[in-house]
Amino acid sequence: MLSVIDLTVRYPSQAAPALQGICLHVAGGERVAVVGPSGGGKTTLFRAVNGSVLVQSGYVALEGERVGEARGAKLRALRRRIAVIAQMHDLVDRLAVYQNVMAGALGRWSSLHALRFLLRPSGAELAEAKAALERVGIPEKLRSRTSDLSGGQRQRVAIARALVQRPTVLLADEPVASLDPARSEQILALLCDLARERGLALLCSLHQPELAMRYFDRIVGLRHGRVVFDRPAAKIEPEHLVFAS
Repeated sequence: MLSVIDLTVRYPSQAAPALQGICLHVAGGERVAVVGPSGGGKTTLFRAVNGSVLVQSGYVALEGERVGEARGAKLRALRRRIAVIAQMHDLVDRLAVYQNVMAGALGRWSSLHALRFLLRPSGAELAEAKAALERVGIPEKLRSRTSDLSGGQRQRVAIARALVQRPTVLLADEPVASLDPARSEQILALLCDLARERGLALLCSLHQPELAMRYFDRIVGLRHGRVVFDRPAAKIEPEHLVFAS
C-alpha cells in the first residue's frame, strides 16, 4: 500500500538532514505508530508522504505510484488518496459542522460545485456528512457551529472529514496531543477501528509510547531523522522506548 524507500530530506536552514535513509512499508489495514522526541522527524516524514516537502533522495510510493514524481492533476489525485488528521484539526470555526466534514470532498469537486454546496447543500451531501458523523459518534452535531465544539468533538469532525475524502492512507499527526487521557484513548480506538474496517494504511505519530503499544500493530521509533527501531508492538522492549524518547 504505502512504501517509503531510502528517503532523505534536508532543510536549507539545518546542517543535519531532517530525515536520513528512511525505509518503511505500511499495508492496507495495518496500524503503525511513529514515536520519538520532538524534532525527531515525525512531521517531516508525514509531509514527505503527502508530497508537500522536497525530497533529496529516495521516494514515497502509494500502491506503486511515486508521489514525488507526480505533477499537476496526477499529484492532486494521489493526494486525494492520503487523508491527514492534524493535532490542531484544521477546521473553519465559523462554518457549520457539515460544511467542515464535506470539505473532504473538495478534491473531487469543481469550484462551481463547491460554491453551490456552500449556498445550498443537496440532500445527498447532507446525508453523506451525517453518515460520517454517525461513524465517529456525533451525528447530532451536523448543523452545529464548529466553534461551539469541544476539543474531542473537533477531532471527531476532522476524522469524519477524512472519511468523506475516501482515502487509502490515513496520516494522523499527533492527533491526541491536546486531549485528556480518556478522550485520547477514544480517538485512537476510533482511528484503529476505521483502519481495520476500511483497509486503510494508518500511520500515526505519538508522544505516548504506552498508547502506541496498546492500540497499534507496529511501532516505529524515529530519532534524529533515522529509524532506530521498527518492531511489532508485542516485541517492543523498554529499552526501545527509552531510545526513542
